[in-house]
Amino acid sequence: MSKYNPLWNYLKRNGGSRLILSFDEIQNILGFSIDHSFLTYKKELKEFGYEVEKISLKNKTVLFSRLT
Repeated sequence: MSKYNPLWNYLKRNGGSRLILSFDEIQNILGFSIDHSFLTYKKELKEFGYEVEKISLKNKTVLFSRLT
């Protein structure tokens, strides 16, 4: 179990084909801010049927997309 499982489970339960979450929303789900380790852990997301499509540092958002 990784520290990002609460986020992966949230996406599995609440995500549609695409979902944009702000860094603040992700922090509320996880209880901590995402950091550079997110780039490594995001690979786990495929097991939950999603992938990270885009990370916007300018808008402080992450776009998640359902795998087809």
